[in-house]
Amino acid sequence: MIRIGHGFDVHALVVGRQCIIGGVTIPYDKGLDGHSDADVLLHAICDALLGASALGDIGKHFPPSDNTYKNADSRALLRHVVALLKTKNYVVNNIDATVICEAPKLSPHTQQMCINIAADCNVDISQINIKATTTEKLGFTGRGEGIAAEAVCTIIKNG
Repeated sequence: MIRIGHGFDVHALVVGRQCIIGGVTIPYDKGLDGHSDADVLLHAICDALLGASALGDIGKHFPPSDNTYKNADSRALLRHVVALLKTKNYVVNNIDATVICEAPKLSPHTQQMCINIAADCNVDISQINIKATTTEKLGFTGRGEGIAAEAVCTIIKNG
């Protein structure tokens, strides 16, 4: 059985926070605002995986009202989601995601993002694809106010 999931997330860019995307700390003068480390890419991936497995969404599992997740490492959240999938006998088949921003430049970091995500999902790096695009200076991402990410995944029943 193959199931498909889609995830989307957005976080505002602010001064005084690190810019962590795909588990990679990116040198930039702004970072993403949020309750956890605000890793927009990993949050979109978590939502895609949770959706594919009909387990709700990231807000249900890691609510911002719960201080347990204050400044949480989103890689740990992703590993938790993968463990939840395992309880339903699902494994990650593939993930394809796009980060949408004008800056910072992400292409030098996408390979490490893929390495991180593959490790956290217990899959081969060939099953992960991360892309970056701009909105040609249109909208909130184009004005540099925030960063968005979309993710699509497939999961398969294991056994």
